[in-house]
Amino acid sequence: MTGQDVAIPTETELTAAQGAQPGKPVEGLAEAAGLGEAPSDQAQVFTAVPTTPPLLPRSLYGAEHEAYRRTVRAFMEKEVAPYGEQFEHQGHVPRELWNKAGEAGMLCAAIPEEYGGLGGNRLFSTILMEEQARILSSALGFMLHSDIVAPYILNYGSEEQKRNYLPRMATGEIVGCIAMSEPGAGSDLQGVKTRAEDRGDHYLLNGSKIFITNGYLADLTIVVAKTGNTGKGSRDISLLLVDSHSEGFTKGKPLKKMGMKGNDTAELFFNDVKVPKENLLGQEGEGFKMLMQELPWERLIIAIQAQAATEAVFNLTREYVKERQAFGQSVVEFQTVRHKLAELHTEINVGRTFVDECLRQEVAHKLTPQAASAAKYWVSDMCSRVLDQCVQLHGGYGYMWEYPVARAFVDNRAHRIYGGTNEIMKELISRSL
Repeated sequence: MTGQDVAIPTETELTAAQGAQPGKPVEGLAEAAGLGEAPSDQAQVFTAVPTTPPLLPRSLYGAEHEAYRRTVRAFMEKEVAPYGEQFEHQGHVPRELWNKAGEAGMLCAAIPEEYGGLGGNRLFSTILMEEQARILSSALGFMLHSDIVAPYILNYGSEEQKRNYLPRMATGEIVGCIAMSEPGAGSDLQGVKTRAEDRGDHYLLNGSKIFITNGYLADLTIVVAKTGNTGKGSRDISLLLVDSHSEGFTKGKPLKKMGMKGNDTAELFFNDVKVPKENLLGQEGEGFKMLMQELPWERLIIAIQAQAATEAVFNLTREYVKERQAFGQSVVEFQTVRHKLAELHTEINVGRTFVDECLRQEVAHKLTPQAASAAKYWVSDMCSRVLDQCVQLHGGYGYMWEYPVARAFVDNRAHRIYGGTNEIMKELISRSL
């Protein structure tokens, strides 16, 4: 960890730097990472840094969106940002945070009002993702609950299912997750082994799932399972709405991950779980088709998150190099650092332009699977490239877990894996060429 321009800080420098320095560590996060004692109950204060002006103006949002952004920002700064240390220590957010989010209008923003949602379009959902990224929190599973699980029920559920689940999801009374990945089947959804056997008035569900976001706290799980025996994977898959408190349904402890330590991620097990026939989502054997129809939006969500996180870390880094002193001057005064910032800023703005155009297409119901796959893979790759350089620009501080840039570096690495690996994204794009 040495470099020619920025020396590794001494213990004295590190202590002095924790005063009002951008990107400063949140006291206690080393302990939360398993390097010492558990965190205290004292909340940490969130300090915002100036936003870097974009190269091109954004014209995506209207006045009603920006009004909602102010509400979301206040919620994130008050209820989420100060407690990141506690979330990381326990491996998930407190269950009551979901209820607070529901009361504040943070859940199911794009679900129609008749089903308890806010009735907005997906730009409202995007604002939630951007504001979560602004505080560099990876702990919340609100997006998956509201913008992946709820739309499956809205788009494919019966009227009874919609009225039973969606209003309670909007208030936070129930937490939702979707169980796709298995120990032996990740990007290859046709290879799932979990099976739901027809037993007349119910299905008998057996199998296991892994890497399930919201899995530990979930009350409702959409399970991807085999119901057919044709041998043609896609035609045998169905989606089931499973009560997570059902007999035979067990959950492992929150998984210990390299990053996203405060994010609820669990392994689920099904041992002769009885699922009523009325809990079939859509038609039997249509599960794979439904998954393919919803995956473009899920992949765009990953691009949105990666883009917003990249912007937040760049803002932090820009302020850091302005204040950090080396060889008698600010680090930003070195030409190599200024040029590196220019390169990163350009890459970030290329990503922003592409993501915003994809969002326009999504709102107009015109987003193609290929465009969503391209956004997911390119922006997540760009995110990793930029964050790597932001760590480098922080010098020795960038390698310290207490510093937000270090946590962001590992938190955002997952974007290139979930939602289908980036290698799968390239394969999907290539098939259209």
